[in-house]
Amino acid sequence: MTTSPSDCGNGCYVGINHDGMTLVLSVVAAALLFPVLIFIGTATRLAATRREQRFAAMRLIGATPRQISVISAVESTVAAAAGTAAGFGLFFALRPALATIPFTGEPFFSADLSLTGIDVLSVGLGIPLGAVVASCLALRRVQISPLGVSRRVTPKPPRAWRLIPLVVGLAELTYFIGRRPGTTNGQITAYLSGFLLVLIGLVLAGPWLTMVGARALAGRASRPAALIAGRRLSDDPKAGFRTVSGLIVALFVTSVATGIITTFVANRGEPRTDSVAATSLAKSFWPEEGPAPTADQIPAGLTAIPGVRSVTVVHRNPDRDAWQGLVTCAELDRLAVFGSCPAGARVAQVASDLIGMRAFDLTSDTYVWDAAGISPAEVDRQPILSVVVDTTSRSAFERARTLLVDAFPLGRFPISVGEWEANSARQLRQFQQLANVIILASLPIAGCSLAVSVAGGLSDRKRPFSMLRLTGVQLHTLRRVVALETVVPLLLVATVATGLGFLAAHLFLRAQLGYPLRAPDLSFYLMVGGGLAVSLGIVASTLPLLRRITGPETARNE
Repeated sequence: MTTSPSDCGNGCYVGINHDGMTLVLSVVAAALLFPVLIFIGTATRLAATRREQRFAAMRLIGATPRQISVISAVESTVAAAAGTAAGFGLFFALRPALATIPFTGEPFFSADLSLTGIDVLSVGLGIPLGAVVASCLALRRVQISPLGVSRRVTPKPPRAWRLIPLVVGLAELTYFIGRRPGTTNGQITAYLSGFLLVLIGLVLAGPWLTMVGARALAGRASRPAALIAGRRLSDDPKAGFRTVSGLIVALFVTSVATGIITTFVANRGEPRTDSVAATSLAKSFWPEEGPAPTADQIPAGLTAIPGVRSVTVVHRNPDRDAWQGLVTCAELDRLAVFGSCPAGARVAQVASDLIGMRAFDLTSDTYVWDAAGISPAEVDRQPILSVVVDTTSRSAFERARTLLVDAFPLGRFPISVGEWEANSARQLRQFQQLANVIILASLPIAGCSLAVSVAGGLSDRKRPFSMLRLTGVQLHTLRRVVALETVVPLLLVATVATGLGFLAAHLFLRAQLGYPLRAPDLSFYLMVGGGLAVSLGIVASTLPLLRRITGPETARNE
């Protein structure tokens, strides 16, 4: 109880290793921060075209590149600093309410959501600094030449080579099906590198996929709105994809986590109540917990409890690790429900709970344990590893547990494999809650990025749109153009990222556990669909700007 999970040489029975928690929370943090960084970059580019034109005019009348950089940096820093301060204020105001939300199945204390000085400095300085860098990158054309804005040309279209990392990542995950590495480090290297390649490939292939979707939209367009939107997206697919690229990490990580957790819980969750994994409990005596008990210390009253079918003593295996025990084949034949020995064997190597890693819905003796190279007479001379009690009723199960706890109050609590797996499944569902948090937080942030991008695009194109209105184009047609320019990348990215996430999860499950992917619950699809609906709603809130900024007065030359 006083040992940290990070200090256990063979792993603790309760708790999670520090490195494991760091990895999980780092992935969650990255999935949450990536859309935020995209949002910052998008916000600093608001009305970038109009700003470029103003700064280019300033360059033409004698302003130096350094002066332009200072002006741009001050504009971005002031806005970013004000927003950061407001964000801290909202955090401290909402922290008591946030602490009550059971993100992982249980509420927090307000102190759990406290910030360190490093946290405050990282955010307080990092966001304004990121805004300055983004603004400088956005204005690099003005820095090259004051006439750079007027000499813009259509960017080169992205090439199909961007699909290579994506294909390589999927091929790597596919390769390890049936070739699972034998060590934990080997498995981490194999699978994590595959997932990272797929994720990087998604980000790289995004503009190409956007271009393909836009060209398909323009090629099948039967109305002006679809044609204009498709042609504009296909001319600059990088800009169209940039606003929704924050969704890539969120949807991919969430789809992978949801697919793996759903499948694992379905195959390794709580077994049926009539399974031997649910009707038997074991009290184990691990070497690090002190000397093992002797046979006369095992409560004799266990066999007298009505409903107790068998009481079995498992001895330590001197030739294997602490998890492996020994039972004579004669004893296994008498028990029947815990498996059997191979032909000709006299002693079997068994798990301490007589269940081990085999399927948890076993109700027969079809499982065959490995033979042990030790004689039956030597088995009884080995220290006791565990006591396994099989029962036929819940009352007998609990009475047996009470006797074992009274006799051996120290060490691991007597528990069935069914209860252990139920606890593991509950913990996995808590991790699933973190994946849900990613979805619920990332999709609205992506919607805000889209809204900012739409507002900036409307400001940059208000004169062309005004000219179109003067030529007779209806306002609802222009609104449809803007909507299609945002909906197509959003839905395309969401579909591809989610689908590839499930595919990567399926390949991992087949390679590591031999399980096919199980479809997630309906709640996952409803949550993703609801998040996308909120994002689209945020985008729709910007469309009323179109009427106000495309009036006849805007069509005049400046």
